[in-house]
Amino acid sequence: MEKVSVKVCLGTTCFVMGSANLQELIDIVPQKYGDKVDVSGVPCLGLCSTDWEFSKAPYVKVDDEIIKEATVEKVINAINEKLAKQ
Repeated sequence: MEKVSVKVCLGTTCFVMGSANLQELIDIVPQKYGDKVDVSGVPCLGLCSTDWEFSKAPYVKVDDEIIKEATVEKVINAINEKLAKQ
C-alpha cells in the first residue's frame, strides 16, 4: 500500500487565510491513520501566484489533488477517499 502524501501550504497568503489552523493535521493524521499517510508543511505550493485575483487559499495537496479553501474536514475527507481507492 502506497502512502498518501499530504502537503499543507504554509506560504504567507495561505497562512493568513487559514493554513495555521490546518497545522493540527500534523497531530490528527498520525493518530488516525498511522503510517498510511505522510503529512508535512511546505513553504509554498505556488498556487496563489497562478490565479491571484481568484485565490482560494489556503491550499493543501493530497497526492495529486489540490484542495482549495482547505479545512481539516475537507483534507480528512480527501484522505479517506484516497485510502478507499487503494
